[in-house]
Amino acid sequence: ALGTGVKKPTNSEKPNIIHARKSIVAKVLIKKGEVFTEDNISVKRSGSGTSPMKWNSIIGRVAKKDYQIDELL
Repeated sequence: ALGTGVKKPTNSEKPNIIHARKSIVAKVLIKKGEVFTEDNISVKRSGSGTSPMKWNSIIGRVAKKDYQIDELL
């Protein structure tokens, strides 16, 4: 009943956005040339990397470099 109906973070929520959001990371060591699969990538906090909303577009792509465990994609 109150408000504009537009959903957006409040001023008090904005400083916590990066800590609350998640990113796609390497679950295991990934070598250059390997294909990203559900077995070698995962989603973790913090949200400074690739958004989990892009999960389906990442699966099946080829790694252009080596990734360490928990490294952001």
